[in-house]
Amino acid sequence: MTDMTQILYSMENSIKLQNRARAQRRAAKAEQEKKAFQEKLMRAGANKLELEGLASKVKGSDDAVCRDQLISMLSGF
Repeated sequence: MTDMTQILYSMENSIKLQNRARAQRRAAKAEQEKKAFQEKLMRAGANKLELEGLASKVKGSDDAVCRDQLISMLSGF
């Protein structure tokens, strides 16, 4: 009977260790996915800032053209 009990304890411990290892792998994978997602968010934020800067520059150029056209029209009178 004690041999059977030892076998059962051994099997139980083995299952617990397997479950713990599986949980650790899942946690590591989740952490890696979280880091990848955060990096993508950071890149998206940087790209957004860059696009906003370019749009502002273009708008500034358009405004300057309109101002120059207005001044040239007004100085013609």
